[in-house]
Amino acid sequence: MKGLRGVIGRVRGWRRGWHERSKLQRIDLYTRVTLCSITWFFAVSWGLLPLGETLDEGPVAMALGGAFLAANIAQSVLSSRNLTPAFDDYRGTTAFPPGRLRLPAVLQVLMTGLLVALAAVGGVKEEGLVLLVLDLPVAFAIPYVLIVPVRRFLLHSAAFSVAVVALLAAVGVPGGLLFGAAVSLVVVTLLVLVSARPSVWSLSVMWQAEEARDMQARLAVAEERLRFGRDMHDVLGRNLSVIALKSELAVELAQRGNPAAMDQMVEVQRIARASQQEVRDVVRGYREADLPTELMGAQGVLQAAGITCTVEGADGPAGIGAPAAVQAALGWVVRETATNVLRHGDPRHCWIRLARTRDAVVLEVENDGAGATRPLGGADGDDGGGSGLAGLRVRLGALGGSLSAGAVGDDLFRVTATVPLTARPDTNGRLAPSPEPSAAPSVLPEER
Repeated sequence: MKGLRGVIGRVRGWRRGWHERSKLQRIDLYTRVTLCSITWFFAVSWGLLPLGETLDEGPVAMALGGAFLAANIAQSVLSSRNLTPAFDDYRGTTAFPPGRLRLPAVLQVLMTGLLVALAAVGGVKEEGLVLLVLDLPVAFAIPYVLIVPVRRFLLHSAAFSVAVVALLAAVGVPGGLLFGAAVSLVVVTLLVLVSARPSVWSLSVMWQAEEARDMQARLAVAEERLRFGRDMHDVLGRNLSVIALKSELAVELAQRGNPAAMDQMVEVQRIARASQQEVRDVVRGYREADLPTELMGAQGVLQAAGITCTVEGADGPAGIGAPAAVQAALGWVVRETATNVLRHGDPRHCWIRLARTRDAVVLEVENDGAGATRPLGGADGDDGGGSGLAGLRVRLGALGGSLSAGAVGDDLFRVTATVPLTARPDTNGRLAPSPEPSAAPSVLPEER
């Protein structure tokens, strides 16, 4: 019972690990497992079945067949271990260590000699010999084709094929079987070439595209930081210089007992307050989310990730025609939910819908593939500081709005945000709901 629970736990762990991988990581793993499977498929089928004939051909044939099987298994193990370094070498990330080919090369020579010896003692005959020849180079060739140019691989394969056919002819293998062995070697060489190299080439291109997207995102962030830094420099640089000069002038006037020092300090105070407001305006523009921009950005990012994204109602009165404060709040919802769709689950479709009721705007973001979806916030340690569901609820709550999220059926996840049309930003630039008509307007004290 305990062993069964352990097996179930491992299966669940594998399933969880599979769902946590990105689509590109899944393709990468699938390609590696497929190439490893080819090696073992040849080893346990065409490399094993013909050896059954050796059981009836005496102890010498049995010993040679057992030795060939052991060498084939060892070669397959080494091939599986060398596949990852061969991948890295093909992608140009890490060079393949030349020393790792020495033992496989020795095993390849040993397997060739054992096969020729089996043919010489009559351990395998006719179709069995052709199948063993077909299996002979597979385990060595799959990693090797990834670390050498195609031209060199074909030349080496041709030389190996000629050597094998010549050795078989030297031990008296009939011409018909020699022709079959030669054809088998040509077939397996082309099979390895067209199965391994194009697969890894496609995978390499996808990784390069992924790295390019990451680099583009980092460059966009860096550019935005530079823009923000330039804006802050433009705002503060001149004003701080004026404040410094007027402060020095006020000190000199005060030392002389000139009453004009008071006027200079009043001017310094005025400039400082103006600078504070300008900085606040820059930060407000930097942090504000624009709904049309966020919708286009979310649709572009999701489609680039292979997720079909449909936006409904953005061109109507529910979208661009809504008040600026409502658009800003919903822009944050679009940004956070699009991030959630990308990070969690395995979606193929996403729907973003905007609708307007009599007194509010409703935004729905729905995606499929919710079997592994985690909600925003909470699980990621969100503290309501501006990301995740907790942060969105705080942001919308300041507007008198609401936000709900949860599974819909077995495969859909939906986030619904409702913002009243009376929402407006307060005097400090933060979003806040408009007061009721009968309420007196609030007056904020001047910041000091």
